[in-house]
Amino acid sequence: MEKKILIAYFSAEGTTERKAHEIADILPADLYPIHPKAPYTREDLDWRNNRSRSSLEMEDESSRPEIIEDIPDLSQYDLVLLGFPIWWYIEPRVVDTFLDKAKLDNKKVVPFATSGGSAIDKAVKHLRTLYPTIDWQEGKLLNGDVTKWAKSLLED
Repeated sequence: MEKKILIAYFSAEGTTERKAHEIADILPADLYPIHPKAPYTREDLDWRNNRSRSSLEMEDESSRPEIIEDIPDLSQYDLVLLGFPIWWYIEPRVVDTFLDKAKLDNKKVVPFATSGGSAIDKAVKHLRTLYPTIDWQEGKLLNGDVTKWAKSLLED
């Protein structure tokens, strides 16, 4: 039986989006982009400015930036891949907005991330702490070729 897979992803500058599309080209998967209601500008993403929007959001654990799409019915999916850039060693708060609204209890979710210098380990640990009812699978930092990793997801 073929797995029904969803790739849900947030991409601020296009890097994670490119990886999500690469994975979707390899796997039979649907794509769901997580779009913040207020798109991030270059100034918003300036991590060196402690007053930038992303800095302020990441400082506040309860921050949940609004998203513009309705969450799709996730009950039809056997596996959800969740992609995001690493911000301050964890997932961006807009990803938490998605997770708060999505019905992913007991659903297998595989996080994947892009980053210029951070590993995914702290993000996965953070996700497991915030959302303990999700069946988190091993996460993967995807800065190179995704083919071998994506194909491994079809194995049981």
